[in-house]
Amino acid sequence: MKKIDKISIVIAIGLFLCLSCTKTLDLQPVSQISVTSFFKTQNDANGALNGMYDRARQLTWWNLMVWGEARSQDFDRGNNADLNFMIRENNLTSLPANAGPNWSTCYTTILDANLILKYIPGITFQNEDDKKSILAQALTMRAFMYYVMVRTWGAVPKVTEPTEAYDPNVINRERTPVADIFALIKKDIDDAIALFPNNTYPAGRNKWSKNGANALKADVYLWTGKKLSGGQADFTTALNACNEIEASDVALLPDFSRVFDYDNKGNKEIIMASNYKELQSGETWMQNMYALAVELQTDIDPAVIASLGVCSGANVWRVHNETRAKFLNDDLRRAASFTELFRKDANGNYTVFATTVQKKFDGLVISGTRRFYDDVVIYRYADIVLLKAEAKNALGQDPSAEINKIRQRAFGANYASHVFVSGTKDANDAAILDERRLEFLYEGKLWWDLLRFGKQYEQVPSLRTRTGQDWILLWPISTEILSLEPKVTQNPGY
Repeated sequence: MKKIDKISIVIAIGLFLCLSCTKTLDLQPVSQISVTSFFKTQNDANGALNGMYDRARQLTWWNLMVWGEARSQDFDRGNNADLNFMIRENNLTSLPANAGPNWSTCYTTILDANLILKYIPGITFQNEDDKKSILAQALTMRAFMYYVMVRTWGAVPKVTEPTEAYDPNVINRERTPVADIFALIKKDIDDAIALFPNNTYPAGRNKWSKNGANALKADVYLWTGKKLSGGQADFTTALNACNEIEASDVALLPDFSRVFDYDNKGNKEIIMASNYKELQSGETWMQNMYALAVELQTDIDPAVIASLGVCSGANVWRVHNETRAKFLNDDLRRAASFTELFRKDANGNYTVFATTVQKKFDGLVISGTRRFYDDVVIYRYADIVLLKAEAKNALGQDPSAEINKIRQRAFGANYASHVFVSGTKDANDAAILDERRLEFLYEGKLWWDLLRFGKQYEQVPSLRTRTGQDWILLWPISTEILSLEPKVTQNPGY
C-alpha cells in the first residue's frame, strides 16, 4: 500500500486543484502542498468526497464482478475469452502470481475516507448537516470496502487513520482477525446512520445515503448472523434495516428491463449505484460480455444479430449453461438480461448454442459506437425485498409476500402460475437463493450469496468434488501485495 497511498494523496490534491480553479492565484508552491493545507474549506471537502467516489470506480468497474459473481460460475468462456480469467473464475489453479485484482483498489478508497474523517471535522460549513452527510458517506464507504475485502480474503489489515508519510512502523501492518474487521464495519455503519441528516436520496442515487447505509447493514448482519454465529439478534437487526428502507422513497419499477437503462439512472428502484458517464469515467466490464460484429459467426441467425443493434466490446464471458437453464421461458428477466445466439445444425436450423450477449447493461450508442456507461448498481430495492425474505425466514417467519413481490414483476401476466407458497425453512431458503440468482445476474452478488447460504459446494460446478476444501473459498493474496506488505501472510492453501 505504500506506493498506492502516496499516489492517492497526490490524486486527491490534484482533483481539488482542478475543481477549485478560483483559488489558483493563492496557491502555495507545489512542493509545499500538504494534506493539511488542502483541507481548508467546504469546497475542499466536496472535492475530497468526489475524489473518493471516483476512486471507488476502481472497484466497481470490474473487481466486484470478479470477486462477487464470477467464482459462482454464472459465466463460462465466451468467444473471445482470456484463459487466465477462466482459470481464476472457475476455481481451478488460482496462484498468487495469477490472482487477478488485489485489495489495493479498496485501500485507495479507504485512504480517501480516512482523510475525510480526519480533516473534515475541522472545517467550517455553512450548514452543519452538509458536514455530517460527508462524514457519514465516508464511514459508509469505508465499511463497504472492508465488507468486500473480508468476504474475499478473510482477515485483512485494519487501517482507520490516513497514511500521510512513509513510516514502516505505521504502514506495514499484520492482518486483523475477521471478527475485529466486522466490529469496525458495524460501528462505521451505525455511526454513519446516526450522522445522516435524513433518509432522502441524493440526485442520481449514486452516493451513499442513510438508506444505502441501511442496505449495507442488512447485508452485513445477514452475513454475520449466518457465518459468524450472530443468530437471531443479527437477523432481527437485518430485518429492521430492511423495514427502514421500505419507509423511504423506493419502489420496484414495473418493467424489469428499465431498472438498468442509461437514460433511467437514479430511478426509484436504485438505492446506491457507482456512477459512470462519458468523459468522466472509463467503461464498465459489461463491454466484455457483449460482442464485436466480427466475433459473431456467419451461421448465426441474422435476425438475432440485428436485434443486438450496434455491437461493441468483446465476448469474453457467456452465461453458463446451468444458469441459463434456471431461467424459465416465461420469466421476463431472461430476455431483459441476455440474448442467446445459436448456430445452424446439420439441417440448417438455429439450434446449436453459441454464446450469450448481455442485455442488462448494454449502455448507449455514441457516434455509431456502443459505449458501456451504465451505472454499476450496488443496492436496489429488489435486493432489499429478498434480504428481508431471507431475514424473515431465518427468524421463522413467512417470506412468501416478499418472494411473490419479486415474482409478480418477473412473470407479469403469467404470475398466477408461479405463486410461491411457504414451506420448510430449507425449502424457503432454496427458493430465495434461486430468486437471487435470477434477479441479480451480472450484478456481482451470487458468489457471496452462495457462501452465505452455504451452497457453494452444491451449486458451483467446479467445487462439487471439493467439499470441505474451505481454503479455496478465500481469494489468494497476490504476489504484488506480499512484496509490498512484509507483515501480511498468505491465505492457507496457496
